Formats: sequence, structure tokens, C-alpha cells
Amino acid sequence: MKNTTVKHLAIIMDGNGRWANERGLKRTKGHEAGAETIRDITTYCAKHKSIETATFYAFSTENWKRPKHEVEFLMKLLDKHLKNELKTYHEHKIRFQAIGDIGSFSKALQERIRQTQEETKTYTNLTQILALNYGGRLEITMAVNALIKDGKKVITQEDISSALQTPYENIDILIRTSGEERISNFLLWQLSYSEFYFTPTLWPDFTSVELDNILEKITKRKRRFGGL
Repeated sequence: MKNTTVKHLAIIMDGNGRWANERGLKRTKGHEAGAETIRDITTYCAKHKSIETATFYAFSTENWKRPKHEVEFLMKLLDKHLKNELKTYHEHKIRFQAIGDIGSFSKALQERIRQTQEETKTYTNLTQILALNYGGRLEITMAVNALIKDGKKVITQEDISSALQTPYENIDILIRTSGEERISNFLLWQLSYSEFYFTPTLWPDFTSVELDNILEKITKRKRRFGGL
């Protein structure tokens, strides 16, 4: 039994719409404010002594059900965000990666994603992962189908882990903002032994100070991984 060391942090960024509604603003303003929070939290993680990877749930496979105008805005915001954040990635030596089915995006957005990944692929200070058109069930299904296509007759847990888009060590902590307490089809395989923390803070109001306090609490938790 040992204390939790946070190397891989995952965040479900929830509450942009409610943040905007509480202020009498359009939901799009909440998404813009939320994008600023991503920058602040990513920069904090890049400076943290133990965090190596930060994964953010940015757009799920279910988010296509939202109004068309909001989805279109989110696509434009993502393109703008990646363009603007390239400076941050270079400054803090952050590697950008995307997981999910980006083939459903426009050709221009797909190219922006690929280009950003290419330009930052040598950085090792932090890996920032954006889950885009992502669903945990879809990721597992795609991994199994890829293994079958490769001729696998008997599939092990190790095989699936290696075939996932996120073949990293198990995630140490999942944080969800806005007070909701569910994982919403996010990283289902990787979260099997993760610590969970739910905060009522809406995502645009979430700060590095609150994250620092959460991590301080989490590191005091004892992890058993099924043992005593």
C-alpha cells in the first residue's frame, strides 16, 4: 500500500453551458471561457513535479446530438484553440496528441490536428491529450477489431491495452467539474484503478489553485490495486 503519485491526470471539463447561463450569456461564451481554463491548467501541469500526461475530455461521440449551431461553433473554437495554443506548446515544451475518431471532422480541422501533433512530437515536458469525438466504448471496440484484423485468435488484456489509442499507464486521478458524478463513457478501460474526485466548480471557474489543493488531498490516499 502506498500513497498516490499523480503522473497521469484526466479531466472531464463540465459546466461551460451552465456557467454562461448563470451570467445571462450565450452558451458559446462558456465554451470560450472554458478554452482559457484548458490553457491555465495545462500550463500548471507542465510545471508540476510529477505530472507527465494530462488528458482532457473535449468532445464526446455523444456531443454530436447538440444543436447544429453549437457543434459548428465548437469545431471552429477547436481550430482556433489549436492555432493559438501552438505558442504555449512551444514555450512549455508540451507534446500535443489527440485521441478519438477525428475522421468525422472537416479536412481542414483534421490537418490542423495532425500539424499540431507533428510540430510538438519531440517535446517531453508534458503530454497534453485532447479526447475529440471520443467514446470509451468505441475505443475498446476499435482496439478489439484491430486485433482481430491482425489475426489474433485469443485476445488478452495486455493485447487490448496495447491496441488502445491511450496505451499509457493507468490514469492516477479523474477529476470532473460542475458537480456531476459520472464518467460519461470516458476512458473506461484506463480508469479501472483510478482515484476519482468530483468538484462542484464549473469548468470556466476551475483554477490551478483548486487543482493544487485536489492533488494534495489525492496524494494522501492509499492505493491498494486490489491488495491489502
